[in-house]
Amino acid sequence: MTSVPAKPASPLANHIFDNYSSLAGVYDEMFDSAGAIRASWKPFAESVEGLGREEISRRWQQAQEEVRENGITYNAYEDVNGNTRPWELDAFPLVIAPQEWAQLTIGLRQRAELLDRILRDLFGPQTLLQQGLLPADWLFSHPGFHREFHRQGVRDNRFLHLYAVDLARAPDGRWWVAGDRTDAPLGVGYALENRVVMSRMLPKVMRDCKVERLASFFISLRKTLGELAPHRENPRIVILTHGPTGPNYFEDAYLARYLGYTLVEGGDLAVRDDRVFMKTLAGLLPVDVIFRRLSDEYCDPLELGGDPTFGVPGLLQAARLGNVTIANSLGSSIVESPSLIPFLPRIAREWMGEELRLPSAATWWCGQKPAQIDVRSRLGKIAVRAAFRVARREAPPPESLWSKSPDELSQLIDQRPRDLIGQENVARSCAPVWNEGACESQRVALRVFLIAADDSYHVMPGGLVCMAGTSAPLDLSVLAGEVSKDAWVVSDAPVQPVTLLSSGKQAVALRRSGAELPSRVADNLFWLGRHVERAQNACRLLRPVANRLTSESGGETLPDLSMLVHSLAQHGLIEPGFAVEPMRDLLPTISQVLPASMLDATQPDSLRSMFRAAHKNATLVRDRLSLDSWRVLHRVEREFELTAAKPQLEFGLAELLDLLNDLIGALATFDGLIGESMTRTPAWRFLELGRRLERSLHTIGLVQSLFAMSGESDTRALEAALEVADSMMTYRSRYLASVNLAPVLDLLLTDETNPRSLVFQLEAISEHVEHLPRDESQPLRGPDQRIALSMLHSARMLDLEALQEYRATAKPSALERALGRLSTQLPKLSNLIGHRYLIHADVPQQMSESRRST
Repeated sequence: MTSVPAKPASPLANHIFDNYSSLAGVYDEMFDSAGAIRASWKPFAESVEGLGREEISRRWQQAQEEVRENGITYNAYEDVNGNTRPWELDAFPLVIAPQEWAQLTIGLRQRAELLDRILRDLFGPQTLLQQGLLPADWLFSHPGFHREFHRQGVRDNRFLHLYAVDLARAPDGRWWVAGDRTDAPLGVGYALENRVVMSRMLPKVMRDCKVERLASFFISLRKTLGELAPHRENPRIVILTHGPTGPNYFEDAYLARYLGYTLVEGGDLAVRDDRVFMKTLAGLLPVDVIFRRLSDEYCDPLELGGDPTFGVPGLLQAARLGNVTIANSLGSSIVESPSLIPFLPRIAREWMGEELRLPSAATWWCGQKPAQIDVRSRLGKIAVRAAFRVARREAPPPESLWSKSPDELSQLIDQRPRDLIGQENVARSCAPVWNEGACESQRVALRVFLIAADDSYHVMPGGLVCMAGTSAPLDLSVLAGEVSKDAWVVSDAPVQPVTLLSSGKQAVALRRSGAELPSRVADNLFWLGRHVERAQNACRLLRPVANRLTSESGGETLPDLSMLVHSLAQHGLIEPGFAVEPMRDLLPTISQVLPASMLDATQPDSLRSMFRAAHKNATLVRDRLSLDSWRVLHRVEREFELTAAKPQLEFGLAELLDLLNDLIGALATFDGLIGESMTRTPAWRFLELGRRLERSLHTIGLVQSLFAMSGESDTRALEAALEVADSMMTYRSRYLASVNLAPVLDLLLTDETNPRSLVFQLEAISEHVEHLPRDESQPLRGPDQRIALSMLHSARMLDLEALQEYRATAKPSALERALGRLSTQLPKLSNLIGHRYLIHADVPQQMSESRRST
C-alpha cells in the first residue's frame, strides 16, 4: 500500500507525528492535503505535544494495563470454543468537529426514523409492497423474515429502539453509510469503556479539547427502556445476553452494572400464562422490559426454532399480547441487510419528501435482472457480498467471496441471484495510530449509536472507532481483534458535566434487596466459592511441600513429608502412587513432577485448572462482583498464563514457591473483599456456602491424612498439619510445650474461635442454610436445615480425649468414624442445596465429582 508522508506546516509534527505518513488516495482525518493539522485536531495535537512522547508512552502503557485488569475482551462467533480475544485501545482518539457532527446527527436521525417506519410497515400493512417501493420477492426471500413477528405488542408504535450505523469517509471527505445495525447492535458498551479509559489517560487533554460527554446518551437509554413498560411505574428491566460464548458478553455484563439492570440468560426466564418471569430464589418474578443483546433469531426457540439453549420459549406470544416489551422488537434485523440499501433513496423521497442526507455506497441487488446485469459488468471493480444478514452473519461470508475470480462470482450469481449484491468499494479514511512509540496510518471505521427518545432519536456524541490495515467492513475489523479508538466530538463551548446518578429530589422507597437472584447466578456463585477455596487450600498444602523439598535438611526424606504427600494424593494434586511406599520408587521424584504438573491445564486437579475454573465462574457473575474482586481473580489468571508460557526448565520448585506465596496473598485479598464489600444477601450466602463446604472437606482430609501416619513422625506431621491450616501461631501462643495430638485436633476440629476449624465451618454452613429463601408457611425444618444441624452437632460432640483407642488398636477410632460420616454428609447437603435452589440453572454438580470439575 502506497504511503505519502504528511507535510506538516507546524513544528508540532516534528515530534510525536514526525514519522507519520498518510495513505495515498484516501482522506486523512488529522492532516489536510497540504500536510497541515486540521483545525479540529489542533487543541489535541498541542496538548499531547506538551506531554511529550515518553509521557504518552507511559500513560498508554497504564491504559493498556487497565484494559487487561478490567478483563475487556471480545469473543468472535467463529470461535466455537468461546475463547476471548483482548480488546486493543489506541492512545489517540478520532476527533470530529462540532459543525460536521451536527450535520451527521441530522442524517443519522433521518435514517433511523426511516428504518423504523419500514419495520412498522413490513410487519403491518405492507404498503411498501403494494406501492412497488420494495419488491415482494426481496421480503419473502429474506431468511430473517418470519410471519411469527407480526402483531407484536410494540410500545408507542416503535420497533427500532437502539440503532447503530457504520460510517466510512470517502476520499472527498464525505461520510458514507457502510452498513446498518438494527438487530441488537454491538459496541455501545465498548464505546463507553473506551471513553472511561481515555478519560483517565488524558483527563486534561479531554477538558482542553471540550469533548462532549457520553452520559446523556445512557440517560436517554434508561429513560426509554423505563417508558417501554406496559403498566408499571417501577418496571423490572433485564438485559438478555447470549451468554459467555457470545461475542459481546463482556459488554453485556458491563452495561448491566452501569445501567443497574439484571443480566439474564435465556434459561433464567420462563413464560407462564403468556407472561415473562425471571426464575429467582424467591420464586418467579414478573419481567416488564427485555433489553435484548441476543439476535432475534435465537429469542424464541418454540416459534422460531434454533438453539433452545439461548432463547425463551413462548416469548413471542407474550410480546404479541403486550405483556412484555422487547427492545429492539423481534424481527428488526431484516432492515440491516445490505440488499435493502438500493431501495432506501426512493422510499425516503416517497414517504418523507426528501433525499437521504447520508448517502450509501452504490449497491445492486442481484435478485433484480437489471441490477444483476450491472453487477456482472462491474465484476472485478466492485465487491460482491451476501444480500442478507441473519443472526449477525452474512451467508456466504465476505471473506469467502473476496478470493473468487470474476468468472466464479458470475457462476455464483447464476446459481443464487437473490442471495447476492454488488457494492461499490469505499476507500475508508485514515488516521494516526500509536504503535510502540511511533505513529502509523490505518483505516478508519466509525460506528455511531442512536436511542429512541420522544418522537425522534438521541445520537451518542461519540462512538466506537475500529482501525484496520484494510478496507474490510467494520464487523470484520472487530472480529480480527484490531485496534479501537475513542471518538471525540468536540464542542465550541464549555461542556457541562453530566451524570447518570439521579438528582436526589425524587423520593425512593427504602429496601433490602437480594432475593431477586436468578438460580443460574446462585449456582455460579456457589461454585465460585468452591473453586476459590479449593485453590486456596491447594496452595496452602503445596507451600509446605515446596518448602521442605527446597530445604537443606533432608528433601524428600523428611518424615513429615509423607503426611503432606498423602494429603496431596488424597486431594488429587499428585498421582496416588506417590503416597504408597512400594510404588514411589517406580515414579519420578516429586521434585521433578510437581512444578510442571501444577501448570498443566489439561489436568483437572492441577493448580492452574482450579484457578481457571474459578475465573470462569467469576466471568459468569462478574456483574455481581465488585471491580476489585474481579481484578484479583483476573490478575491471577493472567499470572498463570504468563508463567505457563515460560519454558519448563525455567520453572522449578523455587519458582513454584514464589508463585504459591503470591497466590495465597491474592486469595486472601479476595476473601477480604468479599467479606467487607459484599452485602449479606443470598448472593453472598451462596458464595460463602461453597467456600465453607470446600474448607470443611479439606480439613477432614487433612486430619485423615494425619491419622494415616505412623507414630514415629507424629510431632513433625502435627506441625505440618498446623502449618497447612494456618494455625501454628495460635497453637504456639496457647501451648508453650511441644506439639501434641489432642490440642492440635482441638484447634483443627472443635475450636469454635478458629476460623479454620471444622466446627467454625459447620456453624457458618448452618447459619447460611437457615437464612436461605424458603416457604415460610412450612413450620418444620427442611432436609437441608436438618442435615446442617446434624453435622454441627456431631462435630461439637467429638470426643478428642478418647484417642487412646486409636493408639492401642489398629481399628479406626470413633473420631475417624465420625469424620468419615461427616465427609459423606457434606456431599448430601451440597446436593440438597442444588436440587432446592440451583436446579433451574443446570444439573447440580455432585460433591463426589467436584474434584474433577473444571
